[in-house]
Amino acid sequence: MKRRAFAQVGAGALTSLVVPLLGKEREFSADVVIVGASLGGCAAALSLLQQGLSVILTEETDWIGGQLTSQGVPPDEHAWIETHGATKSYRFLRSGIRDYYRRHYPLTKEARRTVYLNPGAGSVSKLCHEPRVALAVLTESFAPYLSRGKLTLLLEYVPTKADVEGDRTLSVTVRRNEDGAEQILSAPYFVDGTELGDLLPLTKTEYVTGAEGQDATGEPHAPVERNPKNEQAFTHCFAMDYAPGESRVIDRPKDYAFWRDHVPALNPAWSGKLLDWHYTHPRSLQTKKLGFNPTGEKHDGVVNLWKYRRIVAASNFEPGAYGSDISLVNWPQNDYMLGSLVDVTPEAKLRAIDGAKQLSLSLLYWMQTEAPRLDGGQGYPGLGLRPDIMGTADGLAKAPYVREARRILAKTTIVEQDCGKAYPDSVGIGSYPIDLHPTTAGDNYIDFPVAPFQVPLGGLLPQRMVNVIPACKNIGTTHVTNGCYRLHPVEWGIGEAVGHLLAFATAHRVSPRAVRATPKLLADFQSRLQREGVELAWPKTS
Repeated sequence: MKRRAFAQVGAGALTSLVVPLLGKEREFSADVVIVGASLGGCAAALSLLQQGLSVILTEETDWIGGQLTSQGVPPDEHAWIETHGATKSYRFLRSGIRDYYRRHYPLTKEARRTVYLNPGAGSVSKLCHEPRVALAVLTESFAPYLSRGKLTLLLEYVPTKADVEGDRTLSVTVRRNEDGAEQILSAPYFVDGTELGDLLPLTKTEYVTGAEGQDATGEPHAPVERNPKNEQAFTHCFAMDYAPGESRVIDRPKDYAFWRDHVPALNPAWSGKLLDWHYTHPRSLQTKKLGFNPTGEKHDGVVNLWKYRRIVAASNFEPGAYGSDISLVNWPQNDYMLGSLVDVTPEAKLRAIDGAKQLSLSLLYWMQTEAPRLDGGQGYPGLGLRPDIMGTADGLAKAPYVREARRILAKTTIVEQDCGKAYPDSVGIGSYPIDLHPTTAGDNYIDFPVAPFQVPLGGLLPQRMVNVIPACKNIGTTHVTNGCYRLHPVEWGIGEAVGHLLAFATAHRVSPRAVRATPKLLADFQSRLQREGVELAWPKTS
């Protein structure tokens, strides 16, 4: 299939290319099984496939790409992202997104000529875009491996159990959401690419959750005592546009009265009600006013939320292509702090997801009906959900935006005071502030800058299990350092390093931990990473 023709298939392409697995229970094997098609899971799969290995990749939703697609969040990146500080393949992904717009969208001549095109012209990212575009680009990347049988992709499957013998996992069983059919997946290696580290408890891989105490990590910003239930808020995002003069007010959400009056119980104290244009500034913790104006540039706060994560700026497209900008809502006002998704009962997890959805719908309803306007009035009834953008019936993202997961007990635990440290076993780099959102245990924001950092190979290796490897937010960070290692380019780089590691270990007939423990192997592996466009250290000018 030609590149352009495949890209035109778009987000629906994966459905028709998935290898059909029929029957109640069958066993399939590959060189590597990756459970979870997060950004890290996708990067791991691509790097393995490009080196000739076979891969089974599973995903619990019907969209691959995690936070960039099913969660709906444009990339959060550092200031140098256009030139360095990310892997070659991540830059290729970003270029692919821009090229997709140039090939298929009615851009203005000026926008089409813009080298660093930002389709949404959002203020939070240099590449604010629609989730479906990233999905199409990822789909295109996987197409040749699906058609050649090197990749088996199982959408809407969740892991349910694992066959474990000692310190090695032999197989993982996954269940299809639609009908409960199960498949047994076996491989020499298993990669956890899930958003919550779901493979870790199934495979008996030791892990931690929540916040470590200062006595364990020595981190200045860690709480004094450990609290495994102290996790960052998660968010159920949505997209909206604006039609002045129309009324698109949704039905009043069932929990609206609760959320309209809710004041987060945080320490230091939140600024007031959650549904308000005022919020607690992440750095100063002082009350700050956020602006909101979907009708123009004028606003009366520190930032115009309408532009903050805007994914379609109508001015970038030919007149009439869009009746309105489209904005992605992932704001302080819809961070859900009242429940967890990790190590809770299935019923509690569903309640938390429903609670987060109710909060997001309540935020929209408040904006439509009661939010203060610049002209002194109340509400913007022309605001409306865009379910087509999110690929769902209710207009909310397919999955919650997850900031914190289970984390392996690793050979190397990355602590706050080591951010910026030169690791001899570096397998990648990243840069982002330590950005911790309000937590389930009542901590307000913790947000402060840290030096550009490296990703140590020891942070990707469990202390005991030999063939289960994490590929996203489940590496050996702490609650604190997860705040800077969890964003898009770093997660992609982690996944890519994992793919290269397993391909290298397979080719040399050694274990991943032997690669790190043997100086010659480690040097050869790091040289290989560099040849593939993986930066291992920051230039002194950054």
